[in-house]
Amino acid sequence: MDSEHDKPKGAAETETGFQRLRSKLRLLYHSQSPKAQRFQFSVLVVDLAIIAFFIATPLLRGNATFLWIDYSIAALLAVDLLARALASTDIVRWLKQLPVIIDIFILATLLAPTIFFNLGFLRILRLWTLTRSSTFWRPLRKRGLGGYQETVQSVINLLVFLFVVTGFVYTAFANRGDDGIAGYVDALYFTVATVTTTGFGDITLPGTGGKLASIVIMIIGISLFVRLAQSIFRPNKVQFPCPQCGLQKHDPDAVHCKACGHILNIPDHGHD
Repeated sequence: MDSEHDKPKGAAETETGFQRLRSKLRLLYHSQSPKAQRFQFSVLVVDLAIIAFFIATPLLRGNATFLWIDYSIAALLAVDLLARALASTDIVRWLKQLPVIIDIFILATLLAPTIFFNLGFLRILRLWTLTRSSTFWRPLRKRGLGGYQETVQSVINLLVFLFVVTGFVYTAFANRGDDGIAGYVDALYFTVATVTTTGFGDITLPGTGGKLASIVIMIIGISLFVRLAQSIFRPNKVQFPCPQCGLQKHDPDAVHCKACGHILNIPDHGHD
């Protein structure tokens, strides 16, 4: 009888401990307590350092310590993904989110760098997924910088596009002709010249595929520049959903929703 009662009790204790772990992670990732904010800021600093490594990867690949750094970052990302999964209230729904799917793919490229060599440039998408998380914006809003969210995201979108295209151009067109891409800097130079439609013509992509790639780069690049200009020169707005109609953006000093007239109570983070 005693042994039969001991098993359920042990299982219950294990389950309770697991629940406590999930609750603690949920507080660290999503609450606004001083301890949680310090944790979130530490995670943000580590993420930015990882992104810097991703940007420098083409230049560091031949280094003897490259694989050691690569696998160390893979371990960090794996732990972070597991912790975020446990911190979510619905793991299955969390796994279906696009930023999470991209992070899992990035982890795969880190665990098998030789297999995913040609797709390694997509790791910079980690910067895009980072700016879609509340962990990135919560400490900035606390410091009164939340009003610049749209502008920062537009800049990030442009930077991610530049480095993704640079990686693609370098992987697909490097060392293919006298006037082609000889190195990563050439690929970056070509990408910036094409996106800005400067088009110096001293570096070109060979063949029909190169011309089509250049056309796509110019069209998307112009769109991103227009989006960035709009976010900079448009009147500043704050993100605050109206309880009545759900309108997301309002003037910083708005008292009533301009869509439905409902009284707003927008927090003034600048005086926290």
